[in-house]
Amino acid sequence: MRVEVAYGTAEQQTLIAVEVEEGSTVGQVLQSAAAKQAFAGLPLESIPVGVFGRRVGRAAVLRPGDRVELYRPLAMDPKEARRRRAR
Repeated sequence: MRVEVAYGTAEQQTLIAVEVEEGSTVGQVLQSAAAKQAFAGLPLESIPVGVFGRRVGRAAVLRPGDRVELYRPLAMDPKEARRRRAR
């Protein structure tokens, strides 16, 4: 089955397709993605992940067409950012 792995920064968005077996987990897909140059240097074993915007664990079973998203930490709490802009 085919799933996608997505990661974005302010400068660039990366989206790659990965072929895995039916019943594969998020963790298995991340292991396959680790071999791709686009994800070199990312801590794939500890980075938060989700599927279509919903946070999931590494044991979550994927379905064909799912998009695994790698989340980066927030630079600032959104509430604090709004407070600063309001000042």
